[in-house]
Amino acid sequence: MSDFDSNPFADPDLSNPFQDPSVTQVRRTAPSGLEEYNPFTDAKPSTPGMAPKTAPPTINTQPAIMKPTEEPPAYSPPQTQEQSRAATELLRRQEELERKAAELDRREREMRSLSASGAKKNNWPPLPEKLPVGPCFYHDITVDIPVEFQKTVKIMYYLWMFYAGTLLANMIGCLAWFCVDSQRGVDFGLSILWFLIFTPCSFVCWYRPLYGAFRSDSSFRFFVFFFVYICQFGTCVLQSIGISGWGASGWISALTGLNTSIPVGIIMILIAALFTSMAVMSLIMFKKVHGMYRTTGASFQKAQQEFATGVMSNKTVQTAAANAASRASHGAFKEQI
Repeated sequence: MSDFDSNPFADPDLSNPFQDPSVTQVRRTAPSGLEEYNPFTDAKPSTPGMAPKTAPPTINTQPAIMKPTEEPPAYSPPQTQEQSRAATELLRRQEELERKAAELDRREREMRSLSASGAKKNNWPPLPEKLPVGPCFYHDITVDIPVEFQKTVKIMYYLWMFYAGTLLANMIGCLAWFCVDSQRGVDFGLSILWFLIFTPCSFVCWYRPLYGAFRSDSSFRFFVFFFVYICQFGTCVLQSIGISGWGASGWISALTGLNTSIPVGIIMILIAALFTSMAVMSLIMFKKVHGMYRTTGASFQKAQQEFATGVMSNKTVQTAAANAASRASHGAFKEQI
């Protein structure tokens, strides 16, 4: 009877309780795990309403390494301050050894040339070859003087040059004094005389004996040097005092010239300071040379022997002795006749 009561023109889904909109909405929003559940599989079913658990991400324990775009510089261990000092010292010693080796080679070549020529050629003072007067002495400290004495001989040579320059300055100072005071002509004339006499005499009388003493270890030359150098020291002291009328711009002359002209007085004071410095340095070097003389084994007895040997080996002395002996023999022969 229900078939006769139904409406053939109605929608067939209206009478289906599962087609209700609320039911279909629930079915659409239901999780998919229920429909895909298979009881025969070993997988553990996921709880309805919960998202399936995903595996935790693997953690890489290796450090992150960036690939450089440029190659890093080669590693070099840092040098300490002591290592740098040691390297500098080694380089300095190497340069010094090379310099000494070159000096020894030069000296060896000079010795060979001298042995080939048979005599040493004079080279001091260094004069131009065009002059009619040539050098008078052979002077080479690096060749003639032993290494342990070369420094002392060089200092004495520079001291002689300083004394010559001081005498030249003294001549200029006396000239300036004479220009402001016409009565100082004697001082100017004596200053010229002292420059012309003391400059070569100091070289010949005390520097050359010292040079020869260290070259040949001569006791006699040492004694000559000591005697003359004491006189040299006394001369420097007198010149530093500067007695008026003696041709020296010492302290007394400088103060006198200061009363006449201040600029000239200042120049003379500087010259007096040079003479004083020369006297002080002369005393210091005298003590130094005397100390070195005592270490060489020289003595007064050796000096006497060298003097006697030198006198007897001198050709002039031998000729004079031969002439005296011949004359005495001729006189004795005539007396017998």
